[in-house]
Amino acid sequence: MTILSCEALSFVRNQQPLLTDINWQVEENQNWAILGLNGAGKSLLLQLITGQLWPSRGKLTVLDTVFGQSSIPELRQKIAWISPAYLNQFHGQETAEEIVVSGYFSSVGLYQTVTNEQFDHAKQLLHELGLKTIIGRSFQTLSQGQKQLVGIARALINRPKLLILDEPTNGLDLFAREDFLQRLHQLIAQKQIPNLVLVTHHTEEITTDFSHVLLLRDGKVMYQGQRDECLTTAHLSSFYQREVVILPYKNQRFLVYPV
Repeated sequence: MTILSCEALSFVRNQQPLLTDINWQVEENQNWAILGLNGAGKSLLLQLITGQLWPSRGKLTVLDTVFGQSSIPELRQKIAWISPAYLNQFHGQETAEEIVVSGYFSSVGLYQTVTNEQFDHAKQLLHELGLKTIIGRSFQTLSQGQKQLVGIARALINRPKLLILDEPTNGLDLFAREDFLQRLHQLIAQKQIPNLVLVTHHTEEITTDFSHVLLLRDGKVMYQGQRDECLTTAHLSSFYQREVVILPYKNQRFLVYPV
């Protein structure tokens, strides 16, 4: 099954091409990482995939929804997109489990009657993410890493078909980042996460949980394919337009430095 397909996808704003001829497919059981510098067009591509923007040219199909032929509101219910802006919308005084359970209603804040079964499910998700100790605590008292994991729990409560993590480690220190990536690995290993797309600036965040990588620069796909085939010295030097060296980090992950 094809999760998403971009065919000659382009986006133009004020006569300025911001994305040009994007050809990309994500198949079932593939997790992709999108790597790019600031201004590469990563966020624009995500906004197109989630129906917040409309393609200027080309064909876009996401979860069997063909843009222009199907219901975009119904599509959005099948996609979870977690970003710094996503986390900032939550009410700080609400408890972690209240944030999670609000995912049932796709609402910011709880205005509906919540059943005990729904609350139990929210607490179970937090427990599975190693967050049992934060149950009952207000969202504003949590660390940034804990907030990210609460966001994932909220996203998973409705069993989405596609999960997008948009620079999820922004604001995390070294230890919180490693803990977050480990928790993510556990969820993937337990098959609790659907098809996953990660957007990042940093190669060391592209763990072996991500089978494929797309390198995006200036609104164009420079390279794409299996992780180990894309993350090579030759490809990355060409991609960054500077000579780089790749150093092993841990668990088959890599650090990239300019020479």
